[in-house]
Amino acid sequence: MTAESLPPGIYIVATPIGNLKDLSFRAANILCRANAIAAEDTRITGKLLKHIDSTVPMIRYHEHNARDMRPKILQRAVEEAIALVTDAGTPLISDPGYKLIAEARRAGVAVTSIPGPSAVITGLTLAALPTDRFLFAGFAPPKEKALRDTLAELGGVRATLVFYETGPRLSRFLAVAADTLGGRDAAVTRELTKLHEEVRTGTLPDLAAHYEAAGPPKGEIVVVIGPPLETEPDEADLDEALIAALEGASLKMAVKEVALALGLPRGTVYARALELKDK
Repeated sequence: MTAESLPPGIYIVATPIGNLKDLSFRAANILCRANAIAAEDTRITGKLLKHIDSTVPMIRYHEHNARDMRPKILQRAVEEAIALVTDAGTPLISDPGYKLIAEARRAGVAVTSIPGPSAVITGLTLAALPTDRFLFAGFAPPKEKALRDTLAELGGVRATLVFYETGPRLSRFLAVAADTLGGRDAAVTRELTKLHEEVRTGTLPDLAAHYEAAGPPKGEIVVVIGPPLETEPDEADLDEALIAALEGASLKMAVKEVALALGLPRGTVYARALELKDK
């Protein structure tokens, strides 16, 4: 690597999401030539710097100190090259980096981006679901009501949905998603680019049942959910299915059966079942 100095400014550098070999030559070059590196966790970034023999000093920049550190980083970026990295993947995706870049733009500080790994894109390409339109929703809300509200809000968007999730919360997320969005196709991608990478596809109810039985998986997870079905059953089809199901099952079981069979959100089927029962 050349020791020639870089022009002043902020360099947004994408780093590997698992496999260190995914670091691009350009990214490595920047990380060896910058005056300083703003990192979320210096221990994690330190391993990457050791891998490329970089001795550039690091600055801690994360959500807990961002407000205090932004002015200091911007001040330095006027005369120095500051590389911005996240623990894994592309900065600004689910981290506080966008505020730094917004202030840099307003202050006239030069900004450039060195593209590279992204868990969102990697998970999306492995899911075998439509990619012409997608919506990245970040981490799903931890509380069930907020999660249901979020899924209900996004459920009508005609695009593939992408979420980050954790192992302990995955089973509940999939169960709520199946209840809210019905039998849409989906994929759970885990430990992307790492030794134990896993991609499991199926309908939301199938995936929910699998992870409820298997228990919480380890590692970072990206959940990809397909868009609404192109041709959804009309009200007459729904009524016919419900009437038939209600003849031999309880309301709860009939709703579950019809929702899975027609690929409809359980809430929609339940509301219609109550209307039919009242009639």
